Amino acid sequence: MSALLELRAVCKRFGGLTANEDVSFDVARGQIVGLIGPNGAGKTTLFNCVAGSSAPSDGTIRLNGRLISGLTPEKCARAGIGRTFQIARTFHGMTALENVLTGALLRERSVTRARERARAWLAFVRLERFADKPARTMTISEQRRLAVARALATEPELLLMDEVMAGLNPSEVREMVDVVLQIRSKGIASLIVEHVLEGIMPIADKIVVLERGRKIAEGTPAAVQADPVVISAYLGDD
Repeated sequence: MSALLELRAVCKRFGGLTANEDVSFDVARGQIVGLIGPNGAGKTTLFNCVAGSSAPSDGTIRLNGRLISGLTPEKCARAGIGRTFQIARTFHGMTALENVLTGALLRERSVTRARERARAWLAFVRLERFADKPARTMTISEQRRLAVARALATEPELLLMDEVMAGLNPSEVREMVDVVLQIRSKGIASLIVEHVLEGIMPIADKIVVLERGRKIAEGTPAAVQADPVVISAYLGDD
């Protein structure tokens, strides 16, 4: 598979603190890649660099061969990157449809056509019944899927999802897993930061593991789970 996203020797420093150091990996088209690691490993910082919320201190990030390091979030979105956050950033006073419409308007100037696309993405994440209801009436799980729908409405080639399964019960995790698999069926790649390993491990094509800002492992879920370095990072040497 050809690389859609390429990170090469990415570093991010905040004064004397190094949050990411020499991180390199690829995400292929239509691939699900899990980005895991202990708390403080630098996962969200790396997401911010890819999505344009923060510029790398060193290294390069390319999408479709185009250098996107240091672009603004809007330019990254226009280049083909969608993103959700650890805390679902929905507009609580707006309806579910209006929330997704804000994403659809990135590509579509016609409000009528944008609304049609928004309805289609709401149905895609199984939230069509909330179309005319305020986002504040939805559960955490539903708001997470709403955030995914809004990101998908921007028509990304790569979707960054930051802990979309955190705090969900087993049934809600299965619902989110189904959505992620449907996203892959559309040829959209996903890079997913996740602590719920039982959610990401069965569906990921590849896992990248960070610890203290550095990549310590990369491979299939089975290989990563059996890696002594990864086990030590999560459980300690004892």
